[in-house]
Amino acid sequence: MSIRITTDKDAIDIDRLMAWLQDSYWAAGRPEDVVRRAIAASRCFSASVDGEFAGFARVVTDGATFAWVCDVIVDPQRRGAGIGKALMAAIMDHPEFQGIRMVLATRDAHELYRKYGFQELGFPQNWMAIGFRTCETPD
Repeated sequence: MSIRITTDKDAIDIDRLMAWLQDSYWAAGRPEDVVRRAIAASRCFSASVDGEFAGFARVVTDGATFAWVCDVIVDPQRRGAGIGKALMAAIMDHPEFQGIRMVLATRDAHELYRKYGFQELGFPQNWMAIGFRTCETPD
């Protein structure tokens, strides 16, 4: 199996990505036009295995001081094959993201992200948000 990572947005299979996102806990119900706008405004990483779209990750960034890693998703039929790790390695090795602050949110993949240096916020009380379910217990 050969995993290839690219930042070429033409490599994104929007139909497959939409199907995966609709089954995710964080993006179910997100309309396609919103996904397309998010892709257009983000740095995107696509994974392919033997030429077939197999994973995706998006980074929202100002390109200088801050980046938010989000929408990391792998084809459910190919999970456990190292595709998520390959996506994260590509993001962490990308020249644009060297030496800047990065954040992400996850409900169930803490161990994956710890391998790349992410850790829980030391002072979560310093962060504020709008548009999130900030006061509810996660599903």
